[in-house]
Amino acid sequence: MTSYFLPRDLHPAAWWVWALGLAVAATRTTNPWLLLTIIAVAGYVVVARRSEAPWALAFRLYLVLGAWIVAIRVFFRLVFGGAEGSTIILRLPEIPLPAWAAGIRLFGDVSAESLLGGLYDGLRLATMVICLGAANALANPKRLLKAMPPALYEVGTAVIVALSVFPQLAESVLRVRRARKLRGGNGKRTQVLHSIMIPILEDALSRSLQLAASMDSRGYGRAGLVEARQRVLTGAMMIVGLIGVCVGVYATLDGSTPRFLAAPVLSVGLLIGLVGFRMAGQRVQRTRYRPDRWHLPELVVALSGLGVAAVLFVTSSVDPTNLNPSLIQLSWPLLSWGPLLGVLIGVLPAFLTPVPEPPHAALEVVAS
Repeated sequence: MTSYFLPRDLHPAAWWVWALGLAVAATRTTNPWLLLTIIAVAGYVVVARRSEAPWALAFRLYLVLGAWIVAIRVFFRLVFGGAEGSTIILRLPEIPLPAWAAGIRLFGDVSAESLLGGLYDGLRLATMVICLGAANALANPKRLLKAMPPALYEVGTAVIVALSVFPQLAESVLRVRRARKLRGGNGKRTQVLHSIMIPILEDALSRSLQLAASMDSRGYGRAGLVEARQRVLTGAMMIVGLIGVCVGVYATLDGSTPRFLAAPVLSVGLLIGLVGFRMAGQRVQRTRYRPDRWHLPELVVALSGLGVAAVLFVTSSVDPTNLNPSLIQLSWPLLSWGPLLGVLIGVLPAFLTPVPEPPHAALEVVAS
């Protein structure tokens, strides 16, 4: 039990499974109390288990982005007609539109039901974004690249680089602000563009060029020893398999389509896609000095996120009333104990997982 809580960094895929579980749970409800609880759970786990790495500093940016999502969603309800409902709380002058824009309103009467609908939808989307931001703050994107399948190695590299944009911007902001404080720079607001924004963009661009140069020196983007004909065949098989999977899934969900487009096409598409993935993985040759393995703490993290999603799925099927408050009769949203306790399962990683390893722990061990 002592070795269980030894400081170490958990597998990044475990944090992503946990965050995706919270995000999936957020899609099952528009109850603001549950959505705020999910945000609080994600924020508490991030504060308790994030490291001192640069990517751990980006969570506040996702919180700001979530607030903007809610504000923009409510603002759109004001601009593009918010008169759905009987409780009119604001009367704005309506801008007339031509006949070809029938069905679209600009301003006009604004109802409380419409504003609450925009608030609930915006809060749900913001919660999903914040959950993904929590995973980005807890998971090491470089270690996540090691866990990608060989067939998705190039795609995974692009995704990992894209996910590291916010952390790099957060680190650049801190570095520029620290440099301005050391220089005693307290310029006016008109000088913010020259003193903050331009250095941040310049720093981000230079680091991107350094990353591209280092990846090129390590062989990323190489074609390998595979012939061009085999690469074309592999790509064609993956595309055909993906199309077959899409058609099969659509036919399975839509009962009006012919049955021969459901299970048979889905099975054939999966088979062709798996063969294409297998062939694509053979052309990627990579070695691992220290492979990442899943241990009991990783399972606890992943199962806690999946547990939250499972509880919200079950409760939304049994009693969906409290999960989606009515916008017809305005009242305070109700909160049941079942969904609330299910969401609180997601806070278990803050107590049942080891703390991250200090950044200079390895150097201290060598020095001692």
